[in-house]
Amino acid sequence: MTISMRNFALQWTDPAGVRQSSAVGYDRPSAEGREQELIDAQCSDVRIIETKPGVLPEPAA
Repeated sequence: MTISMRNFALQWTDPAGVRQSSAVGYDRPSAEGREQELIDAQCSDVRIIETKPGVLPEPAA
């Protein structure tokens, strides 16, 4: 049986309107928890993105 590790990162717009991206990778449950924290902090356009290990997204334009 093969175990497949999937990595996720987040992108969002902070309350000041600046696009941001996570500086760490997450597993799915942790990414979903961080997503809710960002939404609670009034961030918008919060997205969970699947990434490859060691690769993080740039903030979207």
